[in-house]
Amino acid sequence: MYGIAILGFGVVGSGVAEVLDKNADRITLGASRELTLKHIVDIRDFPDSPYKNLLTRDFETVVNDPEVRVVVETIGGVGLAYEYTRRALDAGKSVVTSNKELVARRGVELLSLAEERGVNYLFEASVGGGIPILRPITQCLAANKIFEIYGILNGTTNYILTSMIKDGAGLEDALKLAQSKGYAEADPSSDIDGTDACRKICILADLCFGRHMDPDWLKTVGIRAVTAADTAYADRGGYKIKLLGRAVANPDGRISAYVAPHLVSSDNLLAGVEGVMNAIVVRGNAIGDVMFYGAGAGKLPTASAVVADIIDAAKHEHSRRLIAWKPGDPTMLRDSAELAGRWYARVAENENAVRGVFPSVEILGKAEGETAFITPADKGAEGASKAEIDAALADFNVLSLFRVIA
Repeated sequence: MYGIAILGFGVVGSGVAEVLDKNADRITLGASRELTLKHIVDIRDFPDSPYKNLLTRDFETVVNDPEVRVVVETIGGVGLAYEYTRRALDAGKSVVTSNKELVARRGVELLSLAEERGVNYLFEASVGGGIPILRPITQCLAANKIFEIYGILNGTTNYILTSMIKDGAGLEDALKLAQSKGYAEADPSSDIDGTDACRKICILADLCFGRHMDPDWLKTVGIRAVTAADTAYADRGGYKIKLLGRAVANPDGRISAYVAPHLVSSDNLLAGVEGVMNAIVVRGNAIGDVMFYGAGAGKLPTASAVVADIIDAAKHEHSRRLIAWKPGDPTMLRDSAELAGRWYARVAENENAVRGVFPSVEILGKAEGETAFITPADKGAEGASKAEIDAALADFNVLSLFRVIA
């Protein structure tokens, strides 16, 4: 028997059980063997669940069962999830997870342990929910030298920003709407402050550039500073405000990685990504730009990615998937503020004052006592660094300042 165990029977864990059951024939064909769900570990009772007979509170049942070959970790966090993952790998069982925090913080260690034990640690669902992105990076795009990856990595913030654009709502009202529809948690700080997107861009950068990037090393700015005025000015000028995670390889070998709101030109496909959808752009030296688009979260989309990894683990039981990256340190990062670019600014000044600093500025709009504009590329084809923009606007009362991506 090729047994499966699920740790954590919440939204994703229950979705995994459902997909394993509903698509059993297709999964058996893909894995070239029958997969059997044997155990579900959770401290809660689920008396109405069709899987109640598989429930246990004892992880030892899983780790000591020789028939369990793949453990699915959907607990979340880096406490018990880390301990159970480490013990499962150490016991010679492959582990599949959707836990972005654990992968972002402990991935290099857990991948190393998986290699030592000859098993797999797979985590397609940790970034982009149901969007296939990690496997394409390591397989389909393996012939490329990737020099940039960026995208909309959090559906909650994208839904909020879409509401602000379409309804003219402020952040608080858009957040309440997202919460009423179940798209945002009661405590939305992980989404609103960019923490969730930060973990995801770290995992993507790890795979693209081969070095561990800890979330604590990245500058992370969420959407709390975005106002209805900003979304309106941007929309008027043919831009949409999106929260992006971005990682760029610099010529000196260092990586610039960060999370922040951006103005995205309507010519960019990301501008049309609305609601809770996610999209990720990979830029390679052979393929050019490739965009991956789809549902970035949700019970069944995420479960779909988890089960795909279970199938992969079953197929590669005796031939490991070669996924790994080396340890890293903060010195491999280049301050993202040094990246040249164009900038959106909203300042408490009139147009004449703005043109006194930037004669060829692109004015997006004016209201009483303020002007919104996009800086020109006067410093060169790529524009100016944040330090240069800060210096140019030192005498202004800057209300908003965001990067622009064409």
